[in-house]
Amino acid sequence: MSGKKLDKKPEARLPKGMRDVEAEEIRAMQRMLGTIRQVYESYGFEPLDTPAFEYTDALGKFLPDQDRPNEGVFSFQDEDEQWLSLRYDLTAPLARYVAQNFDRLPKPFRRYQTGPVWRNEKPGPGRFRQFTQFDADTVGTDSVAADAELCMLAADTMEALGVQTGDYVIKVNNRKVLDGLRESIGLGGPENDNRWLIAMRAIDKLDRLGFEGVEALLGNERRDESGDVTKGAGLEPEQVRRVISCIRSSKSAVGETIGLPSQAQIHKYFKQPKMMGDSEPYDHWIQVDNAGTLDRLRKEVQDSPLACEGIDELARIAALCENTGFGGGQILVEPSLVRGLEYYTGPVIEAEVTLNAFNDDGVPVRFGSVGGGGRYDGLVSRFTGARIPATGFSIGVSRLYAALQALGQLKTETASGPVVVLVMDRDRIADFQNLANRLRKPTDGGKPIRAEMYLGTSGMKAQMKYADRRGAPCVVIQGGDELERGEVTIKDLIEGERLSGAISGNQAWREGRPAQFAVKEGELVEAVRSVLARHQTK
Repeated sequence: MSGKKLDKKPEARLPKGMRDVEAEEIRAMQRMLGTIRQVYESYGFEPLDTPAFEYTDALGKFLPDQDRPNEGVFSFQDEDEQWLSLRYDLTAPLARYVAQNFDRLPKPFRRYQTGPVWRNEKPGPGRFRQFTQFDADTVGTDSVAADAELCMLAADTMEALGVQTGDYVIKVNNRKVLDGLRESIGLGGPENDNRWLIAMRAIDKLDRLGFEGVEALLGNERRDESGDVTKGAGLEPEQVRRVISCIRSSKSAVGETIGLPSQAQIHKYFKQPKMMGDSEPYDHWIQVDNAGTLDRLRKEVQDSPLACEGIDELARIAALCENTGFGGGQILVEPSLVRGLEYYTGPVIEAEVTLNAFNDDGVPVRFGSVGGGGRYDGLVSRFTGARIPATGFSIGVSRLYAALQALGQLKTETASGPVVVLVMDRDRIADFQNLANRLRKPTDGGKPIRAEMYLGTSGMKAQMKYADRRGAPCVVIQGGDELERGEVTIKDLIEGERLSGAISGNQAWREGRPAQFAVKEGELVEAVRSVLARHQTK
């Protein structure tokens, strides 16, 4: 008996919270990213790429406070025993880049970036540890025109991707309004931080729980249909009333509800998703009145200078958007919008797809936010000590992709595979490689054709099976007989599959030889193009 221990084979498995992405999705995703890139470029943003990992202390949100700083991020130590972490967003690396290169950069500095980010969090359905973001940021100006521009950028991106006016909405709020409201109802000071955090999280659940559910969570507790109890923020009844009145401001200012707006009206309307407890049909259109929202909101927080300052900024943003041709049906002032309590310092925005879609059971599906952002004036100053204002918008690429796919706005058709040149004689490898190269590099200046020579060692039957699995539209064959005649045979696999259903028996197949023809070797490129064109027009 051998004393050697057999090597244990590793198990082929994906890490938790990760996923493989295959060709069809990659191509559709690249088309989507290309469209977003064109919109960002049209606004004058410049591309930037930063490393996948940074020094952990540069990330800001997750500073090392224990032996291994891995809460929320994936971290490791380098040869100098310094902690490095995979980036959890694209904004923290931007802040580091700006601080490091501040003197030579134009001010304001405008950049866009797309790439994967990583979160060391518990994965779940639709929640992955690696996902892609697409950001645009303006650093070095505190002008609300920069915030308004991001609202316009978000709207134009939705339109460019095929989501029409009324089928999405760009919501905008201001952290100053929320912070002023907090002071106004007597919840200022660090001793109330936790209660206010619970209150804001409750407001963030408005679309799912409705006003009644939020009101319960602002109070002592909420009991759901199963009887489970969730502890609330413990606000006093008058505090609850003030908060609810503020977040109702946009709902109270909403005007006429109609079945379907005309093209002339559509810039004033958006589709209102149905919330729990709503009596409105899912597909009704709601007219937006941002001026009415702001007036009502100002009355609720008029005793707070900070909140009034935030409302003034919202008014300027709404006016700038409207004057540039973006109506209330695209840009909606929404006092219930809550984002990043410890992160944002001014206007916050969120892009939401509201178009009606249904799952396999016929139940309406709400996609919710597909992107968001806002003003973060304190992030770069962590490095410089000086105040450097900044504002940005980030698209959650995977979520937006899923929404566009469900709405039928993505071209997800499988791309045609390459033309496959079969190897009929292994002593003639160079000849077959040359045939494939002629297709890839046509001498007439025409568009290159995707082509490959079969690189395996199997026979004719296996090569045809390979071409079929590759999705090849046709194969190129040159046996000894074709070589003597100076010809090649082209077999149209798509047409052959279509015709095969009408042919019975092997003899009829051999006699008919469907979708197979011979041409002179010099006519190879033109003949393959004709096959490809035949199927592209169908």
